[in-house]
Amino acid sequence: MQTSWLLPEATDRERMLDMDRRIRPVRRAAFGVLAIALVLSGPWMGWWTILPLGLAAVLFRLAEARIDRAKRPEYGLFAAWAGSQVIIAISVGITGGAESVTIAWFVIPLVTLGSRFSERGIIAGLAFTVCLVLGVAYVVDPQAVVDHPPTIIAPLALLISTTMLITVLMRSDVATRADAVIDPLTGMLNRKALSARVTELAQQSQVTGFPIGLIVGDLDRFKSINDTHGHAVGDAVLKDVAYVLRKALRAFDAVYRLGGEEFLVLVPGADRATSEEIAERLRAAVAEVDTQGLHITMSFGVAATDQGDPFDYEAQFAAADAALYEAKAAGRDRVRVAGGTDLTALPSPT
Repeated sequence: MQTSWLLPEATDRERMLDMDRRIRPVRRAAFGVLAIALVLSGPWMGWWTILPLGLAAVLFRLAEARIDRAKRPEYGLFAAWAGSQVIIAISVGITGGAESVTIAWFVIPLVTLGSRFSERGIIAGLAFTVCLVLGVAYVVDPQAVVDHPPTIIAPLALLISTTMLITVLMRSDVATRADAVIDPLTGMLNRKALSARVTELAQQSQVTGFPIGLIVGDLDRFKSINDTHGHAVGDAVLKDVAYVLRKALRAFDAVYRLGGEEFLVLVPGADRATSEEIAERLRAAVAEVDTQGLHITMSFGVAATDQGDPFDYEAQFAAADAALYEAKAAGRDRVRVAGGTDLTALPSPT
């Protein structure tokens, strides 16, 4: 899986996407709370203030709709986040600048930064927000800031200190959850993370009807690697293969380690043909790269739901696992599709 400036670690994107799915319902509830506050304040502040809030909600809904298809979804999410801060800045500016009662609202988006982005994203987001606060204060009423500096010092102190505190708390929570859902050897998501994602996809498929591809991959003759070269080399091979798989996948395709040398990929929105193509790309990527001085190959089994059918993980996994068994029996280093034929007719590896 490719990294980016916002997410420099390979597992950061998986964590960000997981956290964003958790934040979504709370974010919508927060928008509801703000909407109620604006309605109650309407006689004094004006009813128009609801419009910027509605625009911010639309920005996040657009980002949510595109996140599963974006190559680097973190930039879309950060753009939506920055857009919400700009909208708050406009509202603050129109309602009084530094003296506006809504200036504290800048802190609401800031508390979500630490849960989704790395230190780079947190610093960039905080710096962006500080610039917005200073800009609004000095554009609307610079004399008020000059006459009474605490007007701007207090909100800035609140923003910075809250970001610092929430970042530490979020990092602690992320570390705890990572211990539970991240495989310590490969850095991939584990069975516990898979279970949560399967439940979510099953619910989504009932609403959207989109197909969901499932790919099961297994290293060929891995036992002989451990027996011949030792478990230390075997562990190194697993880590190298995990890196190759992440790099070959799209940003929004999650890969899980089921245990031992077996891996699983969930491909939302992919039908049987698309899942087959992805599996073949993974097979070729592993076969092209020697690791630890060894030529490693993998076999893959593929299954997918049909358009409009709900996602039944147990049935799809059983079908993909059976296809994987066929690939192994047919000579390894190949892809088999449940109910289909052999995609690659390669000679059996030595």
